[in-house]
Amino acid sequence: MDPFDAGTGGILRQPKAVWATAGASVVAFMGIGLVDPILPSIAEGLDATAGQVSLLFTSYFLITALAMLVTGFVSSRIGGRRTLLLGLALVVVFAGLSGTSGSVGDLVGFRAGWGLGNALFVSTALAVIVGAAAGGSAAAILLYESALGLGMACGPLLGALLGDASWRYPFFGTAFLMAVGFLCIAVFLEERPKPARRTSPLDPLRALGHGGLASVAVSAFFYNYTFFTVLAFTPFVLDMTPYRSGAVFFAWGVLLAVFSVIVAPRLQGRFGPLRVLGGSLALLAADVLVLGCGGHTVAVVCTVLSGAFIGVNNTVYTELALGVSDAPRPVASAGYNFVRWFAAAAAPWLAPKIEEWTDVRVPFVVAAVTAVLGALVVAVRRRALALPHSRLRPSGGTPVAEERETRHVTGDGVDAFTN
Repeated sequence: MDPFDAGTGGILRQPKAVWATAGASVVAFMGIGLVDPILPSIAEGLDATAGQVSLLFTSYFLITALAMLVTGFVSSRIGGRRTLLLGLALVVVFAGLSGTSGSVGDLVGFRAGWGLGNALFVSTALAVIVGAAAGGSAAAILLYESALGLGMACGPLLGALLGDASWRYPFFGTAFLMAVGFLCIAVFLEERPKPARRTSPLDPLRALGHGGLASVAVSAFFYNYTFFTVLAFTPFVLDMTPYRSGAVFFAWGVLLAVFSVIVAPRLQGRFGPLRVLGGSLALLAADVLVLGCGGHTVAVVCTVLSGAFIGVNNTVYTELALGVSDAPRPVASAGYNFVRWFAAAAAPWLAPKIEEWTDVRVPFVVAAVTAVLGALVVAVRRRALALPHSRLRPSGGTPVAEERETRHVTGDGVDAFTN
């Protein structure tokens, strides 16, 4: 079934609870790229270096990675709706506090609290959308990726529009939008019985014992280093006004959204997920290498173009992580995210350090190498990654991965959030 089909189960015909969760997810993902166009302004306003300001990403994603071990533990005990509301409440509080920061240390600390709230919300939101969406997991994943792409596109735009007046305003704006999301979830999403099986903080780590899931996570770790070098370090290299930088990353986000939702599924259908992922990682490596070695105009073009490759990678990685192992979907997702977000924490801190030790081109060379390493993991571990997605049932038609998804929806408590 085409997930974009307008009939019953199409991506555009979803329950209100799904749209409320997806809308709040857009704002949650906006918070990732929100600070991009205002990073130089924050550095100037708080008298901080590029390396210190980049810690806004590091603290955010370090806490996000660690929180992945407890998100399932929390949601399986208090329920999905309450977990979403708790996460949104934390984001509202810490986003608002970020706007009041008097020093870069304060801001880094508040972003850490923001990361905790975002981890609780985002990890649970995917399970809620998959469980409640009409049209099965394919439509749900595309809807989730649509929210991710739209949020990543609008975040820099909001940061530029509000940040042109003051770097503090984007944080207050995000707090307001997340408060609206809180109200939407509270009104439209009903709580259902908690899952019969409670999740342990060690379950995501145990899930990584599966060779296929571990391979996806390791490959995504290298890829995320490249991704967040582009996202967190490039604004300092471009050295543009908030409006211009916001426009660049808005165009980047639009490509990310289009390629993740529209192009990636079609490429996978024609060439298979592993070929698409390997090819996209190789192209991203080449793009980032040219970005670092070219002039200013080349850097702008390559920054925007990288959104296309990142969009494809995000969709393929998500589908592999959810379908490659026998672990329940929330547990597999938590283990996968636990590994990959450490790279998102490392890249924003390391890239400016590498520039200090060498020159501005070297961080992008390192980022190109990590993208290639991600592709090599896919190539070397092809058998572990490909088997669950290529093997069909004897009757010939439904992939084994799809059978697993059906079993997990009824076995891990995701169905507790459906209408």
